Amino acid sequence: MALTLTRLNDKMAFEATSDEGAKIQFDCNPAIGGEGLGIRPMDGLASCVAACASIDIVLILKKKRIELKKYEVEINTIKKDAVPSPFSEIHLIFHISPEDPIEQVSKAVALGVEKYCSVSASLDPTIQITHTVVQD
Repeated sequence: MALTLTRLNDKMAFEATSDEGAKIQFDCNPAIGGEGLGIRPMDGLASCVAACASIDIVLILKKKRIELKKYEVEINTIKKDAVPSPFSEIHLIFHISPEDPIEQVSKAVALGVEKYCSVSASLDPTIQITHTVVQD
């Protein structure tokens, strides 16, 4: 895997490009020069935890021949009040339809988040990563 990070302007906007050509843009808080041109890096990191776990969850459910009617992940984080200010907690709330099988989805979510997610496994182990599944 190879990535390239390129500065996009004379402020704080950057674009990461994978060796396959996929792109994601980053920017920072407006208080330090951001212009809303991309996702903030810490938001990106939390999103990567949810995306990585979601790939595993969907694969597990597909093997069980379960197609969800709804799938959305709400990501809530708490950061330490320090410099740097890393996450102390990441909580993922998985929203599924009332028609979706919550027990099977909950088992897949636990496996995806706690066992198979390479992104969360790459983070500092003191970061508490928790999850909930709700039907709504």
